[in-house]
Amino acid sequence: MPRSSGWIRTLIPSRESRFWGRYARFASSAYTSGRMFMDKKNILLVDDTRLFLEQETNFLSGYDFEVTVAQNGLQALKMINEEMPDMVFMDLYMPDMDGDRCCHMIKADESLRHIPVIMVTQGASDEDFKRCWQAGCDGIIAKPINRHFFLAMAKKHLNVNLRRSRRYEARLRIQYQGVDNAEKVLSDYSVNLSTGGIFIETTNLLLFDTPLKIEFTLPKDGKLIKCAGRVAWLNHPETIKNPNLPVGMGVQFTNLSLVDMDLIRDFIKSQSLRPEW
Repeated sequence: MPRSSGWIRTLIPSRESRFWGRYARFASSAYTSGRMFMDKKNILLVDDTRLFLEQETNFLSGYDFEVTVAQNGLQALKMINEEMPDMVFMDLYMPDMDGDRCCHMIKADESLRHIPVIMVTQGASDEDFKRCWQAGCDGIIAKPINRHFFLAMAKKHLNVNLRRSRRYEARLRIQYQGVDNAEKVLSDYSVNLSTGGIFIETTNLLLFDTPLKIEFTLPKDGKLIKCAGRVAWLNHPETIKNPNLPVGMGVQFTNLSLVDMDLIRDFIKSQSLRPEW
């Protein structure tokens, strides 16, 4: 399959479930305003657990990466030979072929060994670490995965600045609530939207990094989006960081499902929303 630089493509091979089959179409709906960006890095995520695939995809969704996904070492090895990704995050224990064996085969192939492979382990046992290092990996991350450490690995091995992906103008009614202190549900309008987050125009500014529960409805088909998020930055009236935006909060989605990412992309595409940075 030819590589489509500049599109976010997530491929999860079909299993017996229709639910998994839907993910095979995840990337085809990616929208980039009709233009392709040739400088995007391709990151392959490999894990047999959907929860961790969604978590890692969420970590990357707000940035300009092309993302592909496999569920075991055999699938990953096939995709690596076909796609030649720029970086791989690979779980250690998987069916069909464990991650360390796949990593060893990558590093033994002269045409592939330059690809950074980060092993992801369920625990932090010495035996697991030994298996990973003996396979020739370039780094190790232990679960539960720390978002900042995960992104730092990507930045280090890809030698890139983590530039946020573009957002699109969208006026949607947003309901949100701080989860730590049981604050009342607030309701305001968005200014822009992406799969990585949303900017909410509001004078009800919450503290930086406040965890949130978020709900909004996509107007075309009435699809309800529910997810968690966090206050990523503030456009405070006394310290305006972005003069092109009103007073409000930039909110990062922290557990948006792959299905909801797909719905947001479909909405952006169908509405021909105007991009903004």
